[in-house]
Amino acid sequence: MNETKGFNSLPVLSEVQEERERAHKNPAIASVRVSPGPYLAAASVATFVAALVLRADHDTVALLLIIAAWLIIPVLALSDRIAFDGTWLRRHGPIASLIHLLFGYRKQLAIDDFETVETQAVRTLRRGGRVRYRYRTQITGKGKEFVIVSGGQYYRHFVRELFPLIHEGKLDNRSRDLRDYLNDPSFLNRKSQLSQLASSDVLDLTKSDFKLGGKANRRTDVSDVPATPEDFERARLLRRLGNELRVSGRLREAGEAFRRALNVRPHGAWLIYDFARLLRSQASAQADARLLSRARAALRLASIRAENDLVLLPLIGESFLECGDARHARRALERVVELDSGNFKARVGLADIALREGKLAHVIHHYQEAARVSSEQALARYASSEGDYYMQLNNDDDYLAAELRRINWLQTVTRIRRLALRVTNASVLLAIVGGFVDPFAGSLGWSLASSALAVWLLTLLGTRMLFTRSKPSTY
Repeated sequence: MNETKGFNSLPVLSEVQEERERAHKNPAIASVRVSPGPYLAAASVATFVAALVLRADHDTVALLLIIAAWLIIPVLALSDRIAFDGTWLRRHGPIASLIHLLFGYRKQLAIDDFETVETQAVRTLRRGGRVRYRYRTQITGKGKEFVIVSGGQYYRHFVRELFPLIHEGKLDNRSRDLRDYLNDPSFLNRKSQLSQLASSDVLDLTKSDFKLGGKANRRTDVSDVPATPEDFERARLLRRLGNELRVSGRLREAGEAFRRALNVRPHGAWLIYDFARLLRSQASAQADARLLSRARAALRLASIRAENDLVLLPLIGESFLECGDARHARRALERVVELDSGNFKARVGLADIALREGKLAHVIHHYQEAARVSSEQALARYASSEGDYYMQLNNDDDYLAAELRRINWLQTVTRIRRLALRVTNASVLLAIVGGFVDPFAGSLGWSLASSALAVWLLTLLGTRMLFTRSKPSTY
């Protein structure tokens, strides 16, 4: 009877397999290049080895290494891409195809299996009121990780296609900003001109002293006249423009857009929240503690104006954490839990605050509640795994000690890796410059560089290994 059922199920299983293969062959609707950092590191190491081999009079081997470093590796870097076909996120390229051919492993992740989407903003250049941001988005799920780095129109197209399809609870604040406000620079320039904003060069010469609730934002001439629907629409458009300018790094122009919007609608909770995020960006760019204090004050005002807004309050709590104000973050998130005990973002935020305070029992409770109330399977899986991990830490002293050792080793290995990289660069400079002055100095430089590079490679491997959480012992 079982054999008969097996034979009868073969056509159905065949159809399922064919359907999966067709799904895997869907054309990509957006793709972006993988971060070239590892390829640049590999090219640098190959070039260094080629220089050492050349000093040993092995010219042919050195030539092959140079060809690999500056021809083959760049081609691999340019062809290595992360593609999205509307359902799956996959890594494409010669190396990915080779790994699939040899080991049958394909790095791919369905959009429903995303657990967290976190974006970091790194400042690469600052000039006046403009900051050049480089965004790094990390997508994780089912033990897999994809890293997407900003750069050009392909990245903007990728974000516009992918991020709107991701569940709101999986996005952090910066990822949400990219989803809603990332725009083409040329289109943003036209919008700024149509809104008659002053150029950044003009704004750089003026001092921005706009304060919420201050004299600068009072409509002294029409204080008794209510705003018209046209005024509210203009404030909405200026708020959106201000956020788009903030995300693109044009902070002074963004400040001017928010100033005009707040003059029309000074009590809008969402507007005050977005203005607070602008102040946070300015404080980070200028390393200004006063601006950071103003950002916290604006967030406190936004939390008051938000009242019972269950969408805005968790975002305010997360922004409080970004500003280093855990006390007010807890207040905002606890308010959300009182209004809606099943709010996933609030539960995870409270778990983060409890972890910073070392309260493992509270961390476990909030993660377990988040897993219980979440209707999204991937979010429930993520919260459940985090809760199990911290429960193991809380219940097993040996496992806690092992994890503390792993974290300490990771910090030590990271410091050694950074030091080894600096020593390598300095030694290469000594070898090149010293070789023209004294052959002994050149030889010393090459020896130091070789040793430091070997240490850097070992610590790089150690860092990769120590990033993974330890598995608890089973008896």
